[in-house]
Amino acid sequence: MPTQWTVRAIMRAMLPVLLVLTVVEIGSGLVLGSFESTLLRYPTLLALVPVTIGTAGNLGSILAARLSTAFHLGTLSFGREDDVLGGNAVATVALAVTIFPLVGVGAWTLTWLVGGTELGLPTVVLVSLMSGIALAFIAVFVTLVATYAAYRFELDPDDVVIPVVTNACDVLGVIVLFVVVRIVV
Repeated sequence: MPTQWTVRAIMRAMLPVLLVLTVVEIGSGLVLGSFESTLLRYPTLLALVPVTIGTAGNLGSILAARLSTAFHLGTLSFGREDDVLGGNAVATVALAVTIFPLVGVGAWTLTWLVGGTELGLPTVVLVSLMSGIALAFIAVFVTLVATYAAYRFELDPDDVVIPVVTNACDVLGVIVLFVVVRIVV
């Protein structure tokens, strides 16, 4: 881990990450564009997209911050028996199980208020919950891999992990949401 922070060190660490993540975000936009007809057919899904990917990114960011803190404190070992790692991963999935049904209810209610409820409440909640659980597992996996990679490359996980996790959740969130829609709707 660098002992001193300079503009050069920050640029060297972050520029490659940000360039790769920019390309990833362009991919997310292309994937989202390919589902335009589905979004126009079901406006509730249009309301669900940003909240789903944002909430998944937030869950991953919370986990990333907690793991980064544990890393800096020296309490993170990346082993199977690591209670910090396991407990935080389980908490992330539990938060997803708790919050994503509320996300579904919120998206449905918002769409209902503006007169566009073409999908029933149970369907929207199921889509949101299934997407959220899948994204929670993805966020946990990406966070663990990114934190470990930061450790191995001697980068500060505070700088690297949260951008990686939020961008991965953006791209994979769109894909997961529409896979679930194809299964459920």
